[in-house]
Parts: sequence; structure tokens; C-alpha cells
Amino acid sequence: MKKHVGSSFDEFLAEEGLLSEAEATAVKRVIAYQLSQFMEENKLSKSAMAKRMQTSRSALDRLLDASNPSVTLQTMDRAARALGKKLRIELI
Repeated sequence: MKKHVGSSFDEFLAEEGLLSEAEATAVKRVIAYQLSQFMEENKLSKSAMAKRMQTSRSALDRLLDASNPSVTLQTMDRAARALGKKLRIELI
């Protein structure tokens, strides 16, 4: 006998056509969180981080706003480089 009856939440989101949007939002939130943590740990202001990323403060604000989907790959790549990391995007 199954302990849980019904579909998983992922299956529900897929049926409603919302799974890819939910996954993209989750990735964006993780990136924003990691960047915020890096800035806090290194005592970097938004202005200093934007300078380190060689981008504008408004582009950094969009990246840090987990609910704002308008972030370019270039901005994410600059953020990754500022963290000493590489941005990797895959089609799976």
C-alpha cells in the first residue's frame, strides 16, 4: 500500500505547464542567494560588487532580485567570474 496517494508536486506543475518556469525561478533564487552571501562574507557593497563585475548597479539589482526574470547571461557570467567561478548552462 502506498503511503502517499496522487502525483508529485513536479508532476502537478508539469501538468499545469508551470514546471520549467518554477525551475528557472528556483535557479535564479539560488544565484541571487549565493551572490548575496558572497557580498556579505566579503563585506562588499552593491556598488563595489557591480564594479567588480564590470556592470551597472541596476544590472546587479536585477540579478539580486529573485523575482525579476530579466537578467542576461552576460550579467550572470560576470557574477560568476566575480565569485571566482564559471557559469555553465546545459540543455538536458
